[in-house]
Amino acid sequence: MPDLMINGTKFTVDTSNDVPLLWVLRDQLHLTGTKYGCGMSLCGSCNVHVDGEIVKACTFPASAAIGREITTIEGIGQTPMGQEVQQAWTEQNVHQCGYCQSGQIMSAVALLNGNPNPSDTDIDIVMFGNLCRCGMYNRIRKAIHSVSES
Repeated sequence: MPDLMINGTKFTVDTSNDVPLLWVLRDQLHLTGTKYGCGMSLCGSCNVHVDGEIVKACTFPASAAIGREITTIEGIGQTPMGQEVQQAWTEQNVHQCGYCQSGQIMSAVALLNGNPNPSDTDIDIVMFGNLCRCGMYNRIRKAIHSVSES
């Protein structure tokens, strides 16, 4: 039974090597903010950070996260950048249905942590793998720019 460090807390989980991290988060640990969308790493709803990098939890084996720091949407608000991005999302009224927003926020935080002043092209490249059925892409870009300007 491996230990996973998630949002600063160590969890012992019972899982086989090939189980995706998403199912450990949702089914075993009841961290349901990370969403299941496509199951093929195409939509971004399942984005989490592993050692600060975006990973698609629907296809990322939980065993590959052993000994690494995992941050989910439940923990991102504990970071200064996560707080700023979540506030910008609210101020720009980004949420519609909200289903994709945890993955969108995780990508935006990773982007801004690595590039505090991204261009539209930088934003488009990083956010490309995040689908929003409600079409909030312009508001997402505006929210990211508002954080970079603050």
